[in-house]
Amino acid sequence: MTEDPSELRDSQITQLLAAASGGNKTALDHLLPLVYDLLRDQARRALLGERSSHTLQPTALVHEAWLQISRQRDIRWQDRHHFLATAAMMMRRILVTHARAKRRLKRGGSATMLEFDDRLADTLPDPDAGGSAIDLVALDEALERLGAMDSRLMKTVELRYFAGLSVDEAADVLGVGSATVKRDWAFARAWLRDALTQGSES
Repeated sequence: MTEDPSELRDSQITQLLAAASGGNKTALDHLLPLVYDLLRDQARRALLGERSSHTLQPTALVHEAWLQISRQRDIRWQDRHHFLATAAMMMRRILVTHARAKRRLKRGGSATMLEFDDRLADTLPDPDAGGSAIDLVALDEALERLGAMDSRLMKTVELRYFAGLSVDEAADVLGVGSATVKRDWAFARAWLRDALTQGSES
């Protein structure tokens, strides 16, 4: 029986991540061609709904995230899901850093907006911004508050939305059951909806 190409790729990714964790300095060079398309997909998700004037494009975001990944020396990579979750977190931080810099330059000008996909749009609407557009900086601040309350809830949002992992994949990364991820995901969306609504009214 012929092995599924995606399964073969995932196996190669896992092996190279293990090698990188073991100190193999060339492993990440071999890893990049295997994960580049996955990272591009993540970058497109992270930039979904961004204004066309945003200075970062998916390719640039991938490159910035990869530079940060390649500088990591203490991470013990577990598997593809762990790698993508880390990449998603880095992309989020890069975007927020850029958004904050633009806000400072504009001295209170219009904030960088992020439009959520259908999975979050129904729970995180912003009528004043035209549907599901959300202030990226406000979202990041809300996520940080959520993380201070329960770090797993913030991680669940990062894995499900920013990394695009399924419930089962997120459960594997978090080391919990799928039912727990479903509960956390539902609670986190509702909490963020309330936090962002209150913030827009203040």
